[in-house]
Amino acid sequence: MLPFVRAASRLLMLGLAVGAGLLPAVAAAAGPAEDAPRLSERWDEKRATALLGRAVRHVEEKGEAALADFTREGGYVDRDLYVYALAPDGRFLASGGSSVALVGQNVAEHKDADGKPFFREILDTAAARGEGRVEYRWLNPADGREEPKVTLFRQVRGIIVAVGFYAPRATPAEARALLERAVEAVKRDPAAAAGEFQRAGGPFLRDDLYVFVVDMADGRTLAHGASPALVGRDSRELRDPKGKAIITDMINVASRKGAGEMDYAWRNPTTGKIESKHTYFRAVDGRLVGVGYYTR
Repeated sequence: MLPFVRAASRLLMLGLAVGAGLLPAVAAAAGPAEDAPRLSERWDEKRATALLGRAVRHVEEKGEAALADFTREGGYVDRDLYVYALAPDGRFLASGGSSVALVGQNVAEHKDADGKPFFREILDTAAARGEGRVEYRWLNPADGREEPKVTLFRQVRGIIVAVGFYAPRATPAEARALLERAVEAVKRDPAAAAGEFQRAGGPFLRDDLYVFVVDMADGRTLAHGASPALVGRDSRELRDPKGKAIITDMINVASRKGAGEMDYAWRNPTTGKIESKHTYFRAVDGRLVGVGYYTR
């Protein structure tokens, strides 16, 4: 296991008191959410980038001899972050964390909790571009839960040097991927999909990610992973404190363009608090299908 430790800092949540915690409030959008990463994640990525840079320079200077220094006693640990290294053929070479148990093993086909061969992605990307980042899910020993992770890596002198950190929330990539799966499910069987979107422990409910579906003709909520009580309700009635109808706006955009994205505030089912959210949505056979991730 690679216990990259979770992001330590969290932002203060928006203190909005909105009707039963269900009505959204519009949040100003400064551009695509990917261009405005959350402060906590940005801080962790800054630390990871700095540690990776130090480790890369060390390998540039010492080559394979540098591997011995990538241990908890070697000075290449920044609190909850550490360095690990791979050979291009998948051999695990060094680690400053408990994944030191993997040293000597070939992890090329090792998979994360969802079956994603993320080490293979690291190896292939390093071979093609020399550096990159990979997102996956892994057990966080701090709370015993499988959570989103990000690993930054770079290849230098035939060694792939990497540093990983836990993302504080589901990522934009995860939200987009879930939306793609939800769209395909709706196309196959709308009724069955609606049930799956709300099934506890099902494949469409994970942490703070969920799917919602609205009939674009009458505004009726057809499915809502976080608040099933909304099913059957005219979602066009849901307004923010300033009177702006979020779902109506989504329907209007989807009717004109077929898809879109929007920033607003909504209750996070994981924290129970109102937080800023960025949602991707698409029109599918007269239905608005959406998935969003929480940015704060």
